[in-house]
Amino acid sequence: MLKPWIRALNNIKIRKKLLLAYFLVTLLPVLLVGGYLTEQMRSMAFDNAIEQASINVDRVKKRTEEVIGVSQDIAYRLANDARLKRLAVDYYERVYDVVEAYRDYPVMSEYVQLYKEISNIRMYTDNDTLLNNWELINVSDQIKQKDWYQEALRYNYMSSWSYIQDERDHRYYLSLTRKIELEGREKFGVLVINVNSAMLQAILNQETFETMLVDDQHHIVAANRSDRIGRTLEEIEFDTALLNRGSGNFEAVMDGQESRVLIDELTPASSRNGLRIISVFSVDSIVKEPNRVIRLALTVIAVSLVLAFLLIYSFSSLFSRRLMRLSRHFNRVGTGDFDATLQIDGKDEIGLLAKQFNSMVRSIHELMLEVQLSNEQNRQLELKQSDIRFKMLASQINPHFLFNSLEAIRMEAHMKGQTEIAKVVHLLGKMMRGSLEVGHHNIPLRQELEMVRCYLEIQQFRYEDRLRYRFTVDPELEQFLIPPLIIQPLVENAVVHGLDNKAEGAFVTVDVHQEGDAAVFTITDNGVGITTERLEQVRSKLESGEERPGDRIGLRNVHDRLKLSYGEDRGLVLRSEPGGGTTVQFRIPREGGA
Repeated sequence: MLKPWIRALNNIKIRKKLLLAYFLVTLLPVLLVGGYLTEQMRSMAFDNAIEQASINVDRVKKRTEEVIGVSQDIAYRLANDARLKRLAVDYYERVYDVVEAYRDYPVMSEYVQLYKEISNIRMYTDNDTLLNNWELINVSDQIKQKDWYQEALRYNYMSSWSYIQDERDHRYYLSLTRKIELEGREKFGVLVINVNSAMLQAILNQETFETMLVDDQHHIVAANRSDRIGRTLEEIEFDTALLNRGSGNFEAVMDGQESRVLIDELTPASSRNGLRIISVFSVDSIVKEPNRVIRLALTVIAVSLVLAFLLIYSFSSLFSRRLMRLSRHFNRVGTGDFDATLQIDGKDEIGLLAKQFNSMVRSIHELMLEVQLSNEQNRQLELKQSDIRFKMLASQINPHFLFNSLEAIRMEAHMKGQTEIAKVVHLLGKMMRGSLEVGHHNIPLRQELEMVRCYLEIQQFRYEDRLRYRFTVDPELEQFLIPPLIIQPLVENAVVHGLDNKAEGAFVTVDVHQEGDAAVFTITDNGVGITTERLEQVRSKLESGEERPGDRIGLRNVHDRLKLSYGEDRGLVLRSEPGGGTTVQFRIPREGGA
C-alpha cells in the first residue's frame, strides 16, 4: 500500500510537480540557506570586530602602561630623594640662597628632558621662603582646596591619577599625584607629574575604532576623536548604565546609533585608582559591507529565481502536451491496435521514447524470440557455473588426500623410530593444514610465524648446519592481525639468496617491532647481495603492472597485496649491496592490522 502523501503526489500532473519541485528543491532551500548565511555573515562580522577591538584595546593598554609607568618610576625616585626633601623644607633668608639651591638640584628638569613620556614635574609644599620656579611651588589656599590635592594627602605612599590643569600653560593633563613626607609626619609635599598628552594621543590615533582613555571621574583624557578630548562621558551622551562599569563587552547607544562598547580597566601598581580604555564601534559600520554584499546577492538570487520559475513553467507546459500525446497512443496499443504510429518531434527523452514506442510495437515478436534466447543462455550459464563449483570442490580434495597421506607416513616413520623424518613430515603436514585453513581474512602474527618456523625447520632438515635463523618479535604484536602468507614468501626468498654462492651457509633474521603507530617487519639474509643495477631492475619489476615469463611471483604477490590492503606507500622496501646481504622491509599500520 502506498502512503497517502505518495498517492497524492502521484495524482498531481507533471506541470504542477515541476513547479512543486522548483519550490521545494530551489526556492525554499535558497531562502533557508540565504537566511542562514546572512545571519552567519553578520555574526562573523560582529565576532571579528569584537576580536579586533579586543586586540586593539589590549595593545593600547600595554602601550599606555609603558607611558605612565615612567611617571610611576620617577615618582618613586623623587619620593625617596633626600636632597629634594631637604630642598623643600629648608628655610632660606635670601633669594640668592634659593636660586643657588635650585641650581644645585637640576633633577626635575633633567627628568623632563630625559623622558619624553612626561611633560612637567612640580611639587607643592608649604614653605614661604621658596620661589616659584614651576618645579617647587609654595602651595596656595586655592590649590589646597582642589580635589586632587586632598586625595593625594588622604592616601600615603599611593599614587593617584587625575585629569588636572597645569598652572603654567593652563592645559589639562593626565597627572600622577602623590604625597611625599618631608620631615616625618609634620611636613609633607604633593608631587605632580604630567604625562605627555601627545604620546597618549599618538597611541590612540593608530586605532580604527573610536577609542578613549578615561579617568575615574569620567574625564576623557585622550581619544582618537579630537572633539572628545577634555570632555566627560556625560557630556558626550555616553550610556549612563555603563558609566561605572568595569571590564567587559556591552551593548549601548552612542550618538543615536546602536553600538558595541568594549571596556578594559588599567590600574597601575601602587595606585589607588586607575584608568579605563573604552573602544566604541557602531553596529551599522560593522554590518555595512556585509549588508551591501547581502543585498547584491539577494538581487541576483531573486532575478535568478524569477527566470527559473518562468523557464520551469514553460518547459512544464511543453512536456505536458507531448506526454499527453504519448499517453493517448499507449491507450490505443493497450486496446490491441499495434498499427498505431506516434509522430513526436525532437531528440530528447520524450522524442526518443516515441521512437522506442514505435519500434516496440513493430517488433514485439522479435523481442519475444530474444527473451526466449536469453533464457536459454541463462540456463547454459548456470550449468557452467555449477561445473566450475564442482571442479573447485574437487580441487580441494587432493590437498586433503595428500595431508592424510603425509599423516599416515609420519605415523609409520614414528613407529619405526625415524623421528627426524616423522618430525619433518609432521611440519610439512602442519604447513599444509595451515594453508588449507587460510581464507580471505587476516590471521594473527603468531600463526603466520608458526608456519614460517615450520618452513625453516624443514629447510634445516634439508641443509642441516648451512641454514640458521633467528626471530625477534615484540610480544605485544603476537595477536596483531596481518594478511596470511605475507612473511613466508619473503623468508623463502631470503633462504634461496642466503644459500646462493655461500659456502658457510645462510643466516636469516625475522624482526618485528613497533615503531610509532605501525608494526615494522624486516627480513634479512647474509647472502652475496645485489648490485645497484640489479636492485633497480627488481624494484622496477615490482612497480610494473605486467608479469614477465620467468619472474618470481613471491615478492610481487606480497608487494601487490600490501599496497591493495594498506595503500600505495605500504609496499616492500628493498635494500642490498654486493657482499652485504639483502633486507626486505614493510610496514603495517596498527589500526589496519588489528
